[in-house]
Amino acid sequence: MGQSLIRLAKVSARFVADPRRTGGSMFRVHRDTRFSKDKSPYKTAVGAHFAHEARERDQDKSVPGFYLHLEPGSALGGGGIYHPDPTSLQRIRDRMVDHPDEWKTVRRAKLDIEGESLKRPPAGYDPAHPFIDDLKRKDLYSTATFSDSEVCRPDFIDAFVESCARTKPLMVFLTKALGLRW
Repeated sequence: MGQSLIRLAKVSARFVADPRRTGGSMFRVHRDTRFSKDKSPYKTAVGAHFAHEARERDQDKSVPGFYLHLEPGSALGGGGIYHPDPTSLQRIRDRMVDHPDEWKTVRRAKLDIEGESLKRPPAGYDPAHPFIDDLKRKDLYSTATFSDSEVCRPDFIDAFVESCARTKPLMVFLTKALGLRW
């Protein structure tokens, strides 16, 4: 993780690798098998989340971050925010409405913004708003996929960091919306 974090600091120094064994940047390798028919004890993938430094001060805080997922046949990397708390999501939506030029900058970056969406517009927002599809989102993130051969190349960390750098317009917007430093 060290090399990727040094390179990620060139995108923004505000995102950190948390070395703690529990609640840190690396996701656990053990599966929760309590309610699963598949009782295999380990995941077949590894993941790491490099969250905004504000998360270190408040573990329950919804903050944007960069993400890396490695699994045979399915690797991806990028950035955004996943399942933010209702207050944070409200702040993001309000910033889209109150600062439309900032959100237009994100959309001009040609990012494929992903995430779960509501079927109907959220309460309090105009259904005819030009950004209504984005306002319906419950998550806002953008990722790039990597082939197994790309992941195994010596310069893979550079490709991962580049996928994070491409999300910069979205990440800048999210940090501003949540009152965080970029």
